[in-house]
Amino acid sequence: MAQRMPLRRRRRTKIIATLGPASSSAEVIERLFRAGADVFRLNFSHGSHADHAERIAIIRALERRVERPIGILADVQGPKLRVGKFQAGRVQLQAGQTFRLDLSPTPGDVRRVQLPHPEIIQAAGIGTTLLLDDGKLRLRVTRRREDHLETEVVTGGPLSDRKGVNVPDVVLPIPALTEKDRTDLAFVLDQGIEYVGLSFVQRPEDVAEAKAIADGRAWIMVKLEKPQAIDNLDEIVRLADCVMVARGDLGVECPPEEVPLIQKRIVRTARAAGKPVVVATQMLESMIAAPAPTRAEASDVATAVFDGADAVMLSAETAAGQYPYEAVNMMDRIVARVEQDPGWRSITDADRPAPQRDSAGAIAAAARQVAHTIEAEAIATFTSTGSTTLRVARERPDCPILGLTASEQTCRRMAVIWGVHPVMAPELHSMTDMVAKAVRAAAQEGFAKHGDEVVVTAGVPFGTAGTTNALRVAIVK
Repeated sequence: MAQRMPLRRRRRTKIIATLGPASSSAEVIERLFRAGADVFRLNFSHGSHADHAERIAIIRALERRVERPIGILADVQGPKLRVGKFQAGRVQLQAGQTFRLDLSPTPGDVRRVQLPHPEIIQAAGIGTTLLLDDGKLRLRVTRRREDHLETEVVTGGPLSDRKGVNVPDVVLPIPALTEKDRTDLAFVLDQGIEYVGLSFVQRPEDVAEAKAIADGRAWIMVKLEKPQAIDNLDEIVRLADCVMVARGDLGVECPPEEVPLIQKRIVRTARAAGKPVVVATQMLESMIAAPAPTRAEASDVATAVFDGADAVMLSAETAAGQYPYEAVNMMDRIVARVEQDPGWRSITDADRPAPQRDSAGAIAAAARQVAHTIEAEAIATFTSTGSTTLRVARERPDCPILGLTASEQTCRRMAVIWGVHPVMAPELHSMTDMVAKAVRAAAQEGFAKHGDEVVVTAGVPFGTAGTTNALRVAIVK
């Protein structure tokens, strides 16, 4: 059988790279892809629709050129809370002083500033903590009125125009989608992107609202960055299509010593639910300005891989840093090295959740076990929506997973799933046809050669979502 040499990754954990001013050209985006980026993230906190449309067009052109599916994550901003402006642009707050937050748009001074979010004023109570500028300043509410909060400065420091406000103590009565987000969401859904990053989720209702708007046109990737979301973790993960451990704001609103434990809990919960999970934020932060990471950052990436994350993500490192290519290349090297270690496989096997209690879960678990027993070169999964492939990936087999689908949308979505090599394949017509297409794809994609065995799974009747019920072993001839 003729075999071409396709571009394939030698690791299971995927890499997401954020695009921005440092990575907007076709040349840089292609370099990042070839260095190891499987998915590109567009941050809708910055840039115009025209900017993002241009980057989407570049990615789609690259996809056609390299003949590999590439996922696109559109990360909408969410309800970012900020103070107003100051007369002099900034003030210096001292610990112990009083400071008022009110609704007046008049530029502030050292005694007060605008807080253009009446919902915070209404939700706060005596003793509520307010964190400003990514937690650098800490205020405690001492009195609440209809139009303002009186606070005491607990931790002082410089405060300048439009700095962010975090309220870790209370659930704010604000939706996860702002009007800007809804406009951005309509734009990206028309563009045909694969995943929508939903910011500042607090309640399951936030996820349900976004899914209703997307209506199946994109997977909703819930960003877990609020303590209230962790309180509702199981239900939020159940509703989500994918999950992100967004450690930036999570690290502001939760004590630092809690964040590693929360990360492990989120990854474990998503793994058990069979939902792709991404670990993000500050993974190789020093590479924004340096060509190599700290040893602690390399260990942080390795920890996410050992935990079983489907993907790890670069943010400012590739969007605005001086070394975007080097950052992706370094992350690729770290992930690949960890996955070569015998301890990684031992931990992966030990952490495998119990099979899902249905026939589809049983078939997926059996596919992994059969592949391990016969030392198969690959597991080929046929899927229309991605559900069959997700079930097999949940089992973390020790051979590669071929995700075969007739849907271009599903093929791109599988770019974020652990261990999956997505491939476009024609619709199936029979079990014989399924086996023939599986062994042909395994050979053509460079996973198997003559005489090798491939485990094949699919749902019958073909093309029906959620019906993983067929298992075969095929030999490449």
